[in-house]
Amino acid sequence: MSGSELLLPDEMTLRGAGEALAARLHVEDGVRCERDRIYYDTFDGLLREAGLTVMHADGTLSVASQDSGVAVASLPMRAPTKPLFARELPPGPLRDTLLPITDVRALLPLVHLHSDERLLAVLDDERKTVVRLALEETALVGSDGADTALRPRLRITGIRGYEKELGRVQEALVVELGFKPADQPLVDEAVRAAGGVPGGLPTKVGVPLVPDMRSDAAAAVVLRAMLEVIEANLEGTIADIDSEFLHDLRVSVRRSRAVQRELKRVFPPDELAHYRAEFRWLQQVTGDVRDLDVHVLEFDDMRALVPEAMRDDLDPLLRVLRARRAKARRAMVRALRSKRTETLLSEWGPFLDGLEKTSEDERPDAARPIGEVSGERIRKVYRRMLKMGGAIDESSPAEDYHELRKKGKELRYLLELFGVPLFPQEVVKPMIKTLKALQDVLGRHQDREVQMSLLRSLGPEVAATSDGEAALMAIGALVARLGEDERAARGEFAGRFAEFSSTEQRRLVKETFE
Repeated sequence: MSGSELLLPDEMTLRGAGEALAARLHVEDGVRCERDRIYYDTFDGLLREAGLTVMHADGTLSVASQDSGVAVASLPMRAPTKPLFARELPPGPLRDTLLPITDVRALLPLVHLHSDERLLAVLDDERKTVVRLALEETALVGSDGADTALRPRLRITGIRGYEKELGRVQEALVVELGFKPADQPLVDEAVRAAGGVPGGLPTKVGVPLVPDMRSDAAAAVVLRAMLEVIEANLEGTIADIDSEFLHDLRVSVRRSRAVQRELKRVFPPDELAHYRAEFRWLQQVTGDVRDLDVHVLEFDDMRALVPEAMRDDLDPLLRVLRARRAKARRAMVRALRSKRTETLLSEWGPFLDGLEKTSEDERPDAARPIGEVSGERIRKVYRRMLKMGGAIDESSPAEDYHELRKKGKELRYLLELFGVPLFPQEVVKPMIKTLKALQDVLGRHQDREVQMSLLRSLGPEVAATSDGEAALMAIGALVARLGEDERAARGEFAGRFAEFSSTEQRRLVKETFE
């Protein structure tokens, strides 16, 4: 049954709350107990977004609905002492519930709570329990052993078949006794008390803009938001908690570079050249690890492309990929911990903060409305994509597809960062969807090209391992299958591009982004 939480009236103690309940309701005291609970979520709050709560208590890890508190799935196990991946759980309801939501993200501990509870039962005239109550005094357990007291609560749980009694009890508690509906869930209060943000840090930047806002001010606020994402994901990337920390860091770096390029006339040229070079370097030093992350994460999918009898023969390839990744990670971590990275991130924010006050002599678009400037850029990049895509056919070199893909990313970032807040949603969102479909085909083509190139380059390393000869034969079969899929992507390109470049889409772009 559903439940709810109430806060005690101001100045009311737990003892006073118990006396007030006994005076108004027919209650029976139950046990008094202590509980320890550890709550978990991903860094970006995927479970909270899905309306779920993951908690370890009483030797069980469970996932429950936020609304009702009813457990959806559970598994007896010890509390995780390291980042937990849903794919590592044994097959069963808990794994089946978590994996589609968390995917490659790790479950991380949010807060550890210790509670003293006094359980009570509300009885009817026949002395049947119709509602369960729990007076709860909870403390946040700090990593240093110090506890932080949270506001006492009264938890109410209904019993199936006694919905009317539940309603009457809730009304008596609120209207007559002055209990107040909790303004936030207990776990959110605890996360805030610990200095965190309920729901984690969103990975998508959505900054409210208005069309007549100065372009330099708009660029600064968007770039500042992406800097926050980069900084928030830096330590997780260095610690290698899960692969999405690096992915989200790199996406924000790429988006920042796109804004630097597309809105370059709002920046002073010399300073912009410096920061563009530094962000390009930051993207380069993180690139190899991300590429290898993708190869390792998608290895089972690649393994499935070869005949079943050859799949185990690819094990030496996986070991070589992991060794390459470990070496690349060491180089990346050195770069991310370097003075160069520290200086870039510490100076970029103040530069953005002072951008609007900088002389406009060499910044011709600085004071122009962002709606006008971003509309121009969207139209120009779209027209450029039409020209590039119109020149591609199945015989075109892979580089042509890749360049169109990069230009498509530029357009997508413009649409997401500026199109969504500034232009009609009925035009922007379908355009993004059409662009994503085109990008999926181009991305698959590029991924296969990169995978085949990498596999060929790894031949000597794989050959030097035990069972290297069998592995080379399996790699040959894998390269052949990847080549088939690359050609299939080329075959799908024309249809996707036709939708993206349709007469109707061209009309909408021309009319909307004026």
